[in-house]
Amino acid sequence: MSEIMADQFQMKIVWSSLRPLVAGRSYLLCYGKERLLFNVTAIKFLKDEKTGSQLSAKKIDNGNVGVVNISLAKPIQFCDGVKEKYDVLDLKNHQIVGEGFLDFPLYRATNIRWQQLSIDKNARANQKSQIPKCIWFTGLSGSGKSTIANLLERKLFDRGLHTYLLDGDNLRHGLNRDLGFTEADRAENIRRVAEVAKLMVDAGLVVIASFISPYQSERQMARLLFADGEFVEIFVDTPIEECEKRDVKGLYAKARRGDLKNFTGIDSAYERPEYPELILDTCVFSAEECVEKVFDFLSH
Repeated sequence: MSEIMADQFQMKIVWSSLRPLVAGRSYLLCYGKERLLFNVTAIKFLKDEKTGSQLSAKKIDNGNVGVVNISLAKPIQFCDGVKEKYDVLDLKNHQIVGEGFLDFPLYRATNIRWQQLSIDKNARANQKSQIPKCIWFTGLSGSGKSTIANLLERKLFDRGLHTYLLDGDNLRHGLNRDLGFTEADRAENIRRVAEVAKLMVDAGLVVIASFISPYQSERQMARLLFADGEFVEIFVDTPIEECEKRDVKGLYAKARRGDLKNFTGIDSAYERPEYPELILDTCVFSAEECVEKVFDFLSH
């Protein structure tokens, strides 16, 4: 019986949640006394336990058995030949959503090692004389996220800070141009964005991210990538009725006519943040006043 340390595996999973498993979403794996963050990087197939047949799938529904590839936040010890059962937990509420059985480490997981660099995040931040952060704006389309984020970057930039603004629409022209708006694609969209933001914070920058990011699980996944205090979640709390009135891009009108599917707030859910660092009401405050509130929060 051989043992190996790896952080990527093929895993058989028996799903038991009404909310389907989708690729790109993160969950927790109960490994001994630890709860380890992992991301589903691919759904390989659904498995019929009676016939043994393999079916292609983009999600795994309640009661189904599937085989997936996963990537763990840190390497674990795998014993070849031992079929141990692990509980899979929802990232949001830590409830059990499935049972996992690790099949084998992926080949790439045993041949990649973390390269230690001579210059770290602290050195890059000290060079810029600033504290790196990820400021994450979430809210419905038309809530005012992008306007506030743009004004905030201008204010920080004018004060000599090194910043970068990641905007949802802009990234869909390049990095995420292959993604649609299904639940799985939305999860992958935010996973990629969060990883990019993490790299930019590591570079010592103040990163501003403006994304609908409708699901609590993906926002929580993003938060867990950062050190304590580095991630600031700002909920732009604008009622959908007001967002529809603005409808600058005409998207709500298309969604109401049925010409635009999977639109957040119409036929796709938006999960309100439970514990954001800051809530902005754009029905009460102007975009400029909201920026001042964010700036004051960051200054304390």
